[in-house]
Amino acid sequence: MQFDTKIALVIRTDLQDWQKLNVAAFLTSGIAAAFPECIGEPYEDGSGTKYLSLIGQPILIYGADRSGLSRALDRALTRNVTPAVYTEDMFRTTHDAANREAVRAVARADLNLVGLAMRAERKVIDKIVDGLKFHA
Repeated sequence: MQFDTKIALVIRTDLQDWQKLNVAAFLTSGIAAAFPECIGEPYEDGSGTKYLSLIGQPILIYGADRSGLSRALDRALTRNVTPAVYTEDMFRTTHDAANREAVRAVARADLNLVGLAMRAERKVIDKIVDGLKFHA
């Protein structure tokens, strides 16, 4: 099945494994919150046990260094795509309000990005992530 939209995460490649997983989880929640229409139906196994719904389309995960993340952010914003962001400062906070304050305290050009997530038309996402490779 081909979707009209694409979901892409860009995660900095020099993070520790636990950090990459944490960033991916948080960023994906941003997509789910902003685009509830991308959530599929709840799951149920053959025994009738119920499970939560998931995002119903593939999520592509790219790797980048700091400059690649900054470039992807600039490309997204110039194309009117609002991304979810995760900064290195957020690793040192303990709750959502503190995360927002950590981002608000830094000008966009100085954000120490570790991850981005976006959902937009396929061709728009392709232009935003152009030159990036899938995360290894």
